[in-house]
Amino acid sequence: MAKNSLIAGLDIGSSKIRTVIGILEEGKGVPNIIGVGVAPSYGIRKGQVIDVEETINNISSSLEDAERMAGEPVHHVFVGISGTHLETFDCKGAVAVSKEEITEEDVDRVLETAQAISIPNNKKVLKIIPKFFCIDGQKGIRYPVGMVGKKLEVEAHIIAGSTPAIKNIEKCAHEAGVDIDDIIPNNLAAPEAVLSKRQKELGVAVIDIGCGGTSFTVFEEGTMLYTTVIPVGGENVTNDIAIGLRTSIDVAEKLKIEHGSCSKDGTGGEEEISLGDFNKNESAKISRKQMIEIIEARYREIFFLVREQLRLIRRDGMLPGGVILTGAAVKIPGVIDLARETLNLPIQIGFPLEANGVVEKVDDPSYVSAVGLLLWGMHFEIPNFYSFNLQNLNLLKRVRSLGGWVRKILP
Repeated sequence: MAKNSLIAGLDIGSSKIRTVIGILEEGKGVPNIIGVGVAPSYGIRKGQVIDVEETINNISSSLEDAERMAGEPVHHVFVGISGTHLETFDCKGAVAVSKEEITEEDVDRVLETAQAISIPNNKKVLKIIPKFFCIDGQKGIRYPVGMVGKKLEVEAHIIAGSTPAIKNIEKCAHEAGVDIDDIIPNNLAAPEAVLSKRQKELGVAVIDIGCGGTSFTVFEEGTMLYTTVIPVGGENVTNDIAIGLRTSIDVAEKLKIEHGSCSKDGTGGEEEISLGDFNKNESAKISRKQMIEIIEARYREIFFLVREQLRLIRRDGMLPGGVILTGAAVKIPGVIDLARETLNLPIQIGFPLEANGVVEKVDDPSYVSAVGLLLWGMHFEIPNFYSFNLQNLNLLKRVRSLGGWVRKILP
């Protein structure tokens, strides 16, 4: 690695596009953040491009803000994406070991065979994440290199996304003037920023509530156990307010941000809010209590859907590390108590754990994924990588041996 390497994360969300620029300094294990930029995301809906020109302009604006603060141009980025088009598939692979002792080449081969499963034609593989390896029937092996055996197997997760959605994101980034180092689903990026190794060992979930959907990822015994995307997010809350209170989307969003809560406690009884304070063309007054009831109902649904997923994997109420909430939508008052009540687990708001520099700019749940992209890039650059990406196989081999990232992901 160069003495000081510039690295950037570009989190393309459905509400905001966030850019974080950092420097990787030799001998230091955390990035030094030197630039932060944010722009509205008018051309993205539920993680997919609906207006190419608007998205290009928004990406450019976010990049320019971060570059101005950093005093450095950005030429390549790690891109974070989200949306219900992302899907996870379980897969298995097996190979005969060429020599008595298992090598990194054997690990490469078994991961390649694991990807040879049938997935929809309109899906593109983004990541393959090993759960564990198996040698001659012995399961639960984290790092097989150097062990002795004749047959090597792996069980893994494949994360794939809509091919058109990914190609359109790539097109917009390139048109905005940056090359893409890698595309990382936000349900992998966010945990990078908020989880410690101990939490991943104990068993923990990260719930990232975005505008267009909610990413949900569970870790156990040091590796990813399960991940999915729930098609309900902050946008649904805003829509509910607009419909329930018969007001515009813009006013509903302002009401949510300035007066919203997930808890009716301390609402001031029948407190009324004048819509004229937000839009001079509206004169009605609305009950804050009624608005909070609308908000609470939708957040309760989100956490109920998460609990259904926990039941599916037999982890309902059984995560010692609890749940970490991230994303802009978790800043609303009362969300911790509602999540604790619904999920019956310890709850906390997630903030980026590892960063230096202008950390006050990113010390916010809404920046977790962007900082996670930076950390992902750091692992790639240093060279430790979190997962195996078949499309970038040749590049990864030039940067470092693939066995190294297996040691990283399965400690």
